[in-house]
Amino acid sequence: MKTAIFDSTGKKVKDIELPSFFSLPVRDDIISKALEAKKSKQPYAPSPVAGKQTAASGKVVHRRHVWRSGYGRGISRIPRKVMTRKGSQFNWVGAEIASTRGGRRAHPPKIASMIKELKINKKEDEKALISAISATANKKQVAMKYQSIDEKDIKDLPIVVESKITSEKTKQLLSAIEKILGEKLFQVAVSKKVVRSGKGKSRGRKYKSNAGILVVTGKSENMKSNIFDTRNANTLSIVDLAEGGSGRITVYTEQAIKDLEEKLKQ
Repeated sequence: MKTAIFDSTGKKVKDIELPSFFSLPVRDDIISKALEAKKSKQPYAPSPVAGKQTAASGKVVHRRHVWRSGYGRGISRIPRKVMTRKGSQFNWVGAEIASTRGGRRAHPPKIASMIKELKINKKEDEKALISAISATANKKQVAMKYQSIDEKDIKDLPIVVESKITSEKTKQLLSAIEKILGEKLFQVAVSKKVVRSGKGKSRGRKYKSNAGILVVTGKSENMKSNIFDTRNANTLSIVDLAEGGSGRITVYTEQAIKDLEEKLKQ
């Protein structure tokens, strides 16, 4: 399988032979399994000792002739902390339990319920990554992911550019990618942030944004952009390529192709 390499002006420079993993069948079942295993959620819960850092020692007993008894005082049997004391007389207040001032929460979130322990075999994980890379070179998969474009709007895939494009300024980089992708494909390629319509604006989700394209660079290349997501070939993940569905529009540098071939040994 061959593909063209484009320069920083968007012109075709030469053709290269692609590694075999770009033409392998896309296994959406394995991709889904890998994505599920890599899902993460920030555990949220109050401190385990929240509300318990008091001098309240146990429940108040109601037996007669017992030190610190609540017998005859008309008080409930809840943990109490002593505020002042005179002999065997106490001025004490309820503490620790949920119904008291400064007490712990009644039914707080449990961290254990938020920690996922799904695992995936190393070979399956690698197979999922290879399938996700293969999907970036599949016109049908890309068209399925983006509803606003058809297969006829997509030029040759995968999109490979010269390595020196990583040192270009953003304006020139945008211009080059627009020429390579074409006008229709470029519209979904740039990440956009818009104000959400509806009540979600007042519920902590005012903005919504699309993912845009992904630029994969070589191990030795350093590229940062506010417009595109950039990833190193060495740290490229299934989450970068296939979150929300396989077939993300991806631009590879020439060096990234070599590094991926070395990494995946295909």
